[in-house]
Amino acid sequence: MTKRISRKKKNRAAQQKKTKLTVILIIAAFALAAVVMIVILQQNNTSTTGDIVIPTLTAKPQESGLSLGDPNAPIKVVEFADFQCTICYQYFEQMESSVIQTYVATGKVYYTFSPYIVFYQNRESIDATEAAYCANDQGKFWAFHDTLFTNYLGEYKGSYTSKRLKAMAEGIGLDMTVFNTCYDNQKNVQQIQDAISYGESVGLAGTPSFLVNGTLVSASELVAAIDAALAASK
Repeated sequence: MTKRISRKKKNRAAQQKKTKLTVILIIAAFALAAVVMIVILQQNNTSTTGDIVIPTLTAKPQESGLSLGDPNAPIKVVEFADFQCTICYQYFEQMESSVIQTYVATGKVYYTFSPYIVFYQNRESIDATEAAYCANDQGKFWAFHDTLFTNYLGEYKGSYTSKRLKAMAEGIGLDMTVFNTCYDNQKNVQQIQDAISYGESVGLAGTPSFLVNGTLVSASELVAAIDAALAASK
């Protein structure tokens, strides 16, 4: 009787050990599957956000730093924009080229881009602006400006990771040793802060906003405001 009970205990212990092993193997299999899925998702994310499009870059009228056109033009326009702002992207896509061709190239408007950071919640807006200033150090602000907006993915969508910004810089032919030193050391932090302070001083409520001879207007009001200022200057 004792031997029979002992044998039952051994069988029960063996069965319990087998069950535990099975559970461990199942958990391990799920864990491995989860790791594989994470790797696949990361690879897919990298391949999606890693593709950079370099637009056809043409010289803009009288490029000088962050400004375009004749400094003696009767109308001075300042654009305040955040590179991560959706409406700023829409202005770039739908209006900017026409404004430059119609007013800047014809000597009527002196146009200046002034960065203004709205999206403080992550680094993308700040890093994109830093990179744009670094491009400006090499005389290619507007080429980088156009490339940034061409590669816009949306707010908080990874448009301006360091990897993408450096790929854009390389794509437009910047000296990467100089650019990387500038960007990695955040050389232009003070310029960014000064630009933010400038925007605050004129009472910005959001981006994009525009100063037209000192009057603050929205994108939808820009063309009418320029035309009115031109009529008043005659």
